[in-house]
Amino acid sequence: MRESLAKRRDRAGNILAELTRLYPDAKCALNHEGPWQLLVATILSAQCTDARVNLVVPGLFRRFPTVEAMATANQAEVEKLVQSTGFFRNKAKNLIACAKALMEHHGGRVPNRLEDLVPLPGVGRKTANVVLGNAFGIPGITVDTHVGRLSRRLGLTSHQDPVKVEHDLMDLWPSEEWTLACLRVIEHGRKVCDARKPLCQTCTLSPICPKKGVE
Repeated sequence: MRESLAKRRDRAGNILAELTRLYPDAKCALNHEGPWQLLVATILSAQCTDARVNLVVPGLFRRFPTVEAMATANQAEVEKLVQSTGFFRNKAKNLIACAKALMEHHGGRVPNRLEDLVPLPGVGRKTANVVLGNAFGIPGITVDTHVGRLSRRLGLTSHQDPVKVEHDLMDLWPSEEWTLACLRVIEHGRKVCDARKPLCQTCTLSPICPKKGVE
């Protein structure tokens, strides 16, 4: 029998309450000072661990500390600095192009609207929502691999498409909870609900998880 939206919202609320109990101090794992540094770190985090990005960005920002400096950077030099994050040529190209776009269209400042962030090179809805939620305090649903996987396992969505997952979660959780809810889901995905070997036997969400380890 298909679960009604009301019942799914109720279960989503219970899930959120338990995640809040488990991870009361959840926060963005990317080290940053301000919107520009978070934007850069999030672009670099694609297909890369946050821990690796945190090792790379100090050197990158020492060499290119501002949007203006990055906009005039030599791509080969940026590539060398970000090489260990993977896909470094494309990432370096996007960082420079993004900085140029910020200089040209936004006075060298990172905008605080989704519709202004998404068109920037290297920026999609996930990156935009990370920046909005963690740098500007504007709630957003961040659908990374953890959020997508756990949302499907927990029966909060049936979609694979990140935008559809985002909209499903927006319907289930109050907007003021969006940013922290995603950070808590991500932490649970890293610590308990692993992609290959989820710890279902010890997971306190198991009683309300309809799939229990099945993608």
